[in-house]
Amino acid sequence: MPDEPQPIHLRPVAALADRVLLPGDPGRALALAQVVLGDDRKMFNHHRGLWGYTGTAADGALLTIQSTGMGGASAAIVLEELAALGVRTAVRVGTARAVAGAVALGDLVAATAVHGADGVSRALGVPGRRGLDGPLTAHLVAVATRAGLVVSTDLFYAVDAESDGTAWTEDGALAVDLETAPLAAVAARHGVAFGAIVAMVADAHGQRLDDEAVAAAGEAVGVAGAGALTAG
Repeated sequence: MPDEPQPIHLRPVAALADRVLLPGDPGRALALAQVVLGDDRKMFNHHRGLWGYTGTAADGALLTIQSTGMGGASAAIVLEELAALGVRTAVRVGTARAVAGAVALGDLVAATAVHGADGVSRALGVPGRRGLDGPLTAHLVAVATRAGLVVSTDLFYAVDAESDGTAWTEDGALAVDLETAPLAAVAARHGVAFGAIVAMVADAHGQRLDDEAVAAAGEAVGVAGAGALTAG
């Protein structure tokens, strides 16, 4: 579209696929590239420390894995620029904190709805709750431990996390993160098909996975997301 911005923060040095996995952590992008891309993988972007990689996926077609950085504002910039470059399908593969007590450490939660309690969603005119559906979500639901509402907020260290968590749980939320709702908002703005699956690295009681378990959870959501993109 003629009014889409020219990329500033992404500086492609390899081909971009029209489908992407979107982890937040650059290190997780590298780890996933080694798991779900073939030996032909190349670095797509390294500008601003936002590591990205393109290579052949299991279905024989190109797939790009692009880190979004931490938080909704950074994630929104990355997806805006990817959309301007031609991305048409995206899956967020990240980590989150459970807000429902029944959601356990290590669970994979597929987002069937998002609640934008973040600034990006408000700025784009899509705060509050809206559903996610389509083939991507259906595939992710099939491979996830649980499926339901994911809330996104701007504050990792919230001022009143307990009250926020109670309100979100009463609304039916399973998990909270920083990026899913803003990415969904940007995707909707540009007609990009979008899905999301997040791994629980902290539970509703404050317990957290260790670094090794976090890495394993990050790989699990990445493999699930890649499966959704290559399912046909």
